[in-house]
Parts: sequence; structure tokens; C-alpha cells
Amino acid sequence: MHDLLSDIALCTVAAWILGVVAQLARQPVILAYLVGGFAIGPNGLALVKSQSSIETISELGLIFLLFMIGLEIDLKKILRSGRVILFSAGGQILGGAVLGVLFFVLIGQPLGSGRWDALYLGIATALSSTVIIVKVLYDKRELDTLSGRVTLGLLVLQDLFVILFLAVQPSLNDLRVEILLLSILRVGILVATLFLVSRYVLPHLFVRIARLPELVLVGALAWCFFAGEFAEYLHLSREMGALVAGVSLSTFPYALDVTAKVTSLRDFFVTLFFVGLGMTIPIPTVGVLALALVLVVFTVASRFATTFPPLYANRQGLRASLLPPLNLSQLSEFSLVLMQLGVAAGHTSPDTKSAASFAFVILAVLSTLAMMSSGSLVTRAIAVLQRLGLRDLGDTAAQEGDGHGHGARVIFLGFFRAASSLIADLERDDPERLGDIKVVDFNPVVFHSLGERGLNVQYGDISQRETLVHAGIQSAEILVCSIPDYLLKGITNERLVRQLRQINPNATIVAPADLMGDVETLYAAGADYVTVSRLTEAGELREVLDAIDGGMLGDKRAAFEQRIQSRREVLA
Repeated sequence: MHDLLSDIALCTVAAWILGVVAQLARQPVILAYLVGGFAIGPNGLALVKSQSSIETISELGLIFLLFMIGLEIDLKKILRSGRVILFSAGGQILGGAVLGVLFFVLIGQPLGSGRWDALYLGIATALSSTVIIVKVLYDKRELDTLSGRVTLGLLVLQDLFVILFLAVQPSLNDLRVEILLLSILRVGILVATLFLVSRYVLPHLFVRIARLPELVLVGALAWCFFAGEFAEYLHLSREMGALVAGVSLSTFPYALDVTAKVTSLRDFFVTLFFVGLGMTIPIPTVGVLALALVLVVFTVASRFATTFPPLYANRQGLRASLLPPLNLSQLSEFSLVLMQLGVAAGHTSPDTKSAASFAFVILAVLSTLAMMSSGSLVTRAIAVLQRLGLRDLGDTAAQEGDGHGHGARVIFLGFFRAASSLIADLERDDPERLGDIKVVDFNPVVFHSLGERGLNVQYGDISQRETLVHAGIQSAEILVCSIPDYLLKGITNERLVRQLRQINPNATIVAPADLMGDVETLYAAGADYVTVSRLTEAGELREVLDAIDGGMLGDKRAAFEQRIQSRREVLA
């Protein structure tokens, strides 16, 4: 026991020191945890030698990791997912797994007779890192963009795919029909029991303890461990029980509260898992490094081969079809989990797991750098694909003839929430003015939706001068920049205004400012009017406060609900 406590202390210290270094180097902290585990483990400085300590630390961390992943799976969002995400997920996950199995069998990885390295590698390379992707997209403020939503939708469906694999994973060495059906039955019993309890029992318990944070935390942990032990009783795995326990909790009203209470503890045990995993990584041989490099190349290539085609086939355009596979081009934490389970079950060799761990590290670094530079990388890729003959949405419209011409009086450069609301207002109150307006944007949802409603819309990247010229801004009377700086790619509103003023010296230019200090900068660049959204929001908040003080909040709310009723916004 004392050895275990000492080993946990060493793991925590090593994770913290290297985590600080990773933050300064702007690298994922997971890499720091793996390196820290390797450094203090049997193959490094040998500060932690006990195999039982390593296994206990890893299993505890793994159970909490899967429990928290389950908590963050939003089944309602999956059910609301559009055809594009569902269709793309099917192609990426199933296509990636099948392609992976075939490829790894082809290069000599075993499949059958007790060894399933090719299967584990195929599934591992079909999964992407939720932690890395969410962190980078959050830093870039792209979680709520089209490509961000598609990427997150694919990640959630990947997690559900893993649940299906975990159902049959213990029976891989005896995959008879009756064994497979028995495994599915056990999973059905586990899922049904946990969801029934979480639906009809847990809400009543949690509503009584909601004001006692420590009991909320203990209750969530008790549910996690109960589910794990119940799964073990059904001859499934504790890890699968923890995952389903998290998913079942995610569906009831206290999920956010539970997640908030468990997050700190989750972070601690997840740290232990990755440090423990790092301690199991041996000093790599030439063969392990070679397989790791093969995994790196195959993961990136297969991600584009399985994700780009279904998105492009759904008329998402080249940019929106390239960004999700670029975002997804790394291995998942779940990939490491699966490889660990494979070694524990004797399905894969330790060398195969080590190669996956090294590939995870390499791809985490490379994909982070690629995602941070995604705008320029995608722009170059689009030029290459167009030279190869692939048509973009704008190219298709130009070749088919859009029938609108370029003589619009008012041109919206980019299309975001304010522009969406304005178009909805004009459709309802003054539809004749829509004939004077043209929209230029590279969001395929905007392109298709506005086109179907008869509006003049051109697909294009407003950061490119040729797009602006092709849109006809040189003859427009009013130019409206509607995208805030934090969402613009490859340009800022200041640079865009200067470029617009050069092309059309006589137009009236309206531009948005994110910060108060940007107002004078935009005027100096050539803008005629600058909008600041916070001032509009402040005015509305003041009206709400006045309504509250005057006892008129009900009337204010009724008026607001009347205003938003039956709106047909593109970006709802």
C-alpha cells in the first residue's frame, strides 16, 4: 500500500512538471503525461518498478476516463444530427476501420488464431482525439463553425462505435454465432438496466442531494463503480460499464452538475492513466518505430480518403470537406485504451501497442500544428484539387450560370448571425430589398440555403482578392463586412476594408469591430461606419432592466417571442 501511494505521488509530480513544460511549448498535456510515465517507469529512470502499481493506476484512470467520455456524449445532439454528419460518420468510421484491417493484414499483421493485431490497429486508426481537437478548436474559436460542428459530430459517433466494439471484444477468440448473440444480450441487459435506473431512480435521488456537492460527487462515483462491477458480473469489462454509466447520466438534467463536480477528480485519474500508460512503453526497437511511422502515414491518408468523399458528395464544397479530415488526423486517447485492452486480453502484442503509443505522440504534435495553420493549408489544397479537376461550389455555379449577374447594389462579404437575422427581417418586412443584395461566403449551408430561397449568393473566400473582384464589388454602392475578426481566416477586417477601398473608392463600407479600440483603426482603413455588437446588446439589456423595474417584463417577453416566431434564419 505504501509503495502504491509513493508511486502515485511520483506520477503526479512527474505529470505536473512535464505538463508545465508542454503548456509553455503549446503542446497537448497528454504528451507530457506519456513522456512523464516513460521517464519514471521501468524503462526510464525506474523510479516506479511495481507492476501491480502500474496496472492499478492505469485501470483506475481508464475507468474514470471512459466514465467522463460517456458523460460528454450527447445522445440528443446525435439524434438531431443532419444527414451530412451521419453519412460522413458512416464513411469515416466503417470505411476507416475496414480499410485499416485490410491494410494491416496486407503488411503482415496477424488476424485470427488468437492474435488480432490487424483488427485493433484498424479500429484504433479510425478514431481521433477528442481532447486535442476540442482544445485546439476552442483556442481558435471554431467549435461553433460548420467544420467544427461536423468534426465534433464525427467524434461523438466514433465513441458510440467503440461501445459496439467493446461488446464483442472479450469474445474475439471464440466468435461463434451463439457467443456473439450472448455478448449482445449481455450488453443489452447492461444498457437497459443502467438507462432504466438513470431514468426512473437516479433523478429522484439526485434532486434530494443537489444542494450537497460532496454527495453529488460521491453519488456519481458510486454509480460509476456500480456500473463497472455490474458489467464485470455480466462477464463484460468494468471499462465498458463505466462508459455506459456516463452515457446514461448524460441524458438526465443533472448531467452538467455531475460533470462539473467530477471534472477535477477526472483530471487527476486521467492523468494517472496516461502516466501509467507511459510507464508501459518500452524503449523502441527499429521495428516498433517503423510500424509507428506506418501508422502515422496510414492514419492521415485514410482520414482524408474516408472523410473527404462523403462530405464532398453531400455538396459541402472543397473547404468544408477538407477541414474535418484535417482536424481528425490523429489517433484517439481511445485508441490507446483499445490497444491496452488488447494486450491485457492477449489479443495484441506489447510491441503493437508501443507502436500505437509512439504514433499517437507523433500525430498529436503534427496535427496540432496542422490545425493551427488549417486556413493556409486548406487554401493550398483547394488550389491543387481544382487543378486536378475537382469543382468547388462556386465553380459549379459559374459553369451552370447563376442567373444573377454581378450588378448587386449591396454586397455582404461573409454571412454570420447578424446578417442571417437581417435577411430574415427583410424577407418578412421588405422582401423587395432582397433583390438589391448579394452575399459572398464559403459556408456551403449559406450557399445552398440562400440559393434555394432565391437570393443572390456567390460561393467564395473573401480573403482572396480575385473572389472580391469576381463578386463585382467594384460596381457596388454598399459593402457590408459581416464576419467578426475572430472568425475570419487569412485576413482581418482592417485589411479587408483597405482592400475594398482600393478596388472601389466610392462605395460606402460598413465593418464590425470586436473591440472598442478597433473602431478608429477601421475608420482609418477606409470604413464609413463601424458596428459594435456589444453596444446593441447593452441597449437591449437596458430595456429589459427598465421593463423589470416597471413591471412590464411579461409584455417585453411577449413582444420578443412574437418577433422571433416563425423566423426562417439560415444560421438559426
